Amino acid sequence: MLFNLIPIEFILFGVTLLGIVLNHKKAIYIGLTGMIAVLLYSKFISNVNLTEHFIGNEHHEGEWRIMLNLFGLLTGFSILAAYFEKSELPQYISTRLSHKWYGHLTLLIIVFILSSFLDNIAAAMIGGSIAHVIYKGKVHIGFLAAIVAASNAGGAGSVIGDTTTTMMWIEGVAASEVLHAYIASISAFLFFAFIASRQQHKHHDIIVPDHEVHIDFQNLFIVALIIIGTIVTNVYLDFPALGVWIAILIGNLFKKADWKQLGPASSGSVFLLSLVTIASLMPVDQLPEPSVISSFGLGLVSSIFDNIPLTKLALEQNNYDWAILAYAVGFGGSMLWFGSSAGVALSGLYPQMRDVKKWISMGWHIVVSYIIGFAILYLVLGWNAHTFTPKSQINQSENVEH
Repeated sequence: MLFNLIPIEFILFGVTLLGIVLNHKKAIYIGLTGMIAVLLYSKFISNVNLTEHFIGNEHHEGEWRIMLNLFGLLTGFSILAAYFEKSELPQYISTRLSHKWYGHLTLLIIVFILSSFLDNIAAAMIGGSIAHVIYKGKVHIGFLAAIVAASNAGGAGSVIGDTTTTMMWIEGVAASEVLHAYIASISAFLFFAFIASRQQHKHHDIIVPDHEVHIDFQNLFIVALIIIGTIVTNVYLDFPALGVWIAILIGNLFKKADWKQLGPASSGSVFLLSLVTIASLMPVDQLPEPSVISSFGLGLVSSIFDNIPLTKLALEQNNYDWAILAYAVGFGGSMLWFGSSAGVALSGLYPQMRDVKKWISMGWHIVVSYIIGFAILYLVLGWNAHTFTPKSQINQSENVEH
């Protein structure tokens, strides 16, 4: 009876997620096993054309661009984090941060601001690198959850700060319609950042280096080069990973990159891509009708179900309040460590955050802040659904006219 009500793909996905929760130390193997099972079922039982699904055809681009981007960003930003740490800027920052609880809050504010114009993965990795230095690796899991949440919150209202908002912008949603998401994300930030900062202050204070800090501007220049490459190729090519790796290869000519970072980063990338692959093959042909309730639910779902295919479906459905949706799918993934690419990337630096039970018990403030931010945005502006004309349709009509 259960198999008649729930598609087998969803059951396989659920079993995979349950396995990750119960045994986070084997997460990558569980993710790969689940992916193989779903691929085999899709190929031989559901008769899905996997070549067209991943490579695409004249009507469908395929999943290859998103997957290549994610792999390139997750691995590339691990190199960026190493350059950033070697620049000794984190050590310099430690000498400027207050030793009160609001010193930790300042770090979260830095991550939030960075993510407004930089990819949320990079913002999380930079924040995590600073924390790794100034706390000597002794970071509270609740604070790690806050770093991930700050990176996702900062990008929620910016069309260049998150993959989902960039997708909306490229498809035809005006940047001004997404901007209002900051009402929700700032409200959420104020709640979780205060609590997480107090958690970290009790757990471990900021450590000031016992030597004179000399900032390595060559390393810092390479960091800036990677950031610029990310932004430029994201805006003009919708392919930020390309800019990241061009900048890394150029920077390597001046300062050798720490290629050892690719090991843990690659394993995290493979894990995320296994979940993205499974999510892309779920038989979800349409979402519930656009509404406040369905948008709130999408935020909850995005903590376990990759937000990229959810956003794709929402864009096809149209007529959403795009600010509410951007906040929901962008910030909602912060509620679990594998719910967003920023969380998966940071877990390479902090494997202890992969414990779902600890993430939820110590990072409970993320779930509460999601509800608070969502409620405040709705109470302030209400539900303002907008239908946009997809750019693909605009281009087709222009070709017909010519």
